[in-house]
Amino acid sequence: MRFYEIHLRPLSAWGTPLFGDTLFGQFCWQASYDPDLLDGGLDKWIELYPKRPFAVFSSAVCRFQINGKGIYACKRPDLPLSFFNSQTADHQQLFIERKEIKKKPWLLLEEDFRPDLRRLAGNQELWDLLLKTLSAPHSALYRRLRKSEVQPLMIIFPQPHNTIKRLSQTTGKGAFAPYVMENTYFIPGLELALLVLVDEDATDLERLCLGLARIGQTGFGRDASTGLGRFEVVGHRELPLPKLTEANACYTLAPCVPEKKSYKKAYFVPFVRFGKHGDRLAVSPRPFKTPVLMAAQGAVFVPQDPLAFSKPWFGQAVTGVSEVQKQAVVQGYTPYLPLTLEAGHD
Repeated sequence: MRFYEIHLRPLSAWGTPLFGDTLFGQFCWQASYDPDLLDGGLDKWIELYPKRPFAVFSSAVCRFQINGKGIYACKRPDLPLSFFNSQTADHQQLFIERKEIKKKPWLLLEEDFRPDLRRLAGNQELWDLLLKTLSAPHSALYRRLRKSEVQPLMIIFPQPHNTIKRLSQTTGKGAFAPYVMENTYFIPGLELALLVLVDEDATDLERLCLGLARIGQTGFGRDASTGLGRFEVVGHRELPLPKLTEANACYTLAPCVPEKKSYKKAYFVPFVRFGKHGDRLAVSPRPFKTPVLMAAQGAVFVPQDPLAFSKPWFGQAVTGVSEVQKQAVVQGYTPYLPLTLEAGHD
């Protein structure tokens, strides 16, 4: 497997979070219309996917370029707060530390992608990193944001909607029924990164970026036809597969479905994927897939078998989720970062 980092720049608001399993589905649609994206075609690799994944996508993470090096803000691992505390016996100090930890939902990573549980960050730290990123190449934007108050780099904003009759361009008599959908807006200048595992027998970096660029042009996720979900591919690089000789846990980078009896301990937030078919099947009589219970990104698993670290992914594929597309598969795999958990924590 090859391990790639793809840089994305949002061009619009998004109606669907850029999660790895959803992005995998959209890339499969791109491969179905352009067989050249995968050697041997999509049908071949979908059949092999439960045992040999041809691509495993992470969810998007924030990326900051400072002094020629990247810094990444990922979701704080879903571990008990005791894993982040200092080893002090002072209960009052522990209480104060835990209050501060709750204010820091991000874990900062350097380019070597070695997680350090002491490097937590809040919105203030991320805002400062963004300003450092923009200070040279976007001086006008930097001056504008520098005068702004600190705020989250991704803001969820409610968007009012209503059902309109296309013939009359009205809601119809007695049919006024407004509703609200939440869209995610990004601070100008913010860059995102994807970490993707790719089987070199299936495709390569150039074709991977081509498929992603096409997704960005047409729009990702919900309401792409109205302009949401636009992005552009602005960079990429190949990375060495993450390795840590003293690792005893896996820190996941996308929603996943762990295999049964594959772990001794698990720390995660449950996440239900109410999947919907894409493209033309989205308007079929049965547009929805069977719900799948997953562990949200940021989960930490302690593998049962030490040989689990020989594979660059964690989890399994999920099949049998569609009545109208029998070969449909859900990416229950996730890229992970090896993590060392100290003994003695709850």
